[in-house]
Amino acid sequence: MKLLKKIFLLSVIILLTSCASGYKTINPNSLNYISNSTDKGVLLEYKYELLEKKYEKKELAKGVRLIAIKITNNSDKDLVFGKDIKLAYGNESNLYIMDNEKVFKTLKQSPASYLWYLLLTPLNLYTTESTNGYRTETNSIPIGLVVGPGLAGGNMIAAGSANKKFEQDLMNYNINGKIIKKGETTSGLIGVRSDNYDAIQIEVK
Repeated sequence: MKLLKKIFLLSVIILLTSCASGYKTINPNSLNYISNSTDKGVLLEYKYELLEKKYEKKELAKGVRLIAIKITNNSDKDLVFGKDIKLAYGNESNLYIMDNEKVFKTLKQSPASYLWYLLLTPLNLYTTESTNGYRTETNSIPIGLVVGPGLAGGNMIAAGSANKKFEQDLMNYNINGKIIKKGETTSGLIGVRSDNYDAIQIEVK
């Protein structure tokens, strides 16, 4: 009986601690790009649908799309992304590129949201045992003392770790304001305000 109780408790903890989402690192340099656009000797390749799990859900809910882009400058001069190189939608509507720090704050998980698991702290597990079919004994096990703080702490740590990796990718691959020298290829991550996955075109000034 004691073994079954321990197995049950362990199973509950493992199941519920999966609530916090992990983060899979994105490397724009190694992605397989399908969509592209060219203008004045400059090639743009891009890819949507990079995020998974809770990050993907927040992306959809917040009206933000994270996009990996790769730009190859085959022109005869150096170009600055955001100044000499602009992006627009295929229907020529404006494309607003967010600051990467703003993208992170919008899409990150909230570790504090897992504090509600502390409400499980008073939880007790009751078991009843019979002897010779007549005598019964009821035992109370305060599993909440382990489950509540364990779930809260475990999920907060997992969410914080995933957020750190996500933020690091956004900072490492921040292409806003970057100089792309002639003959050079540069990759990066950008966030845009959009509810769709519209075609993007490059515009070289």
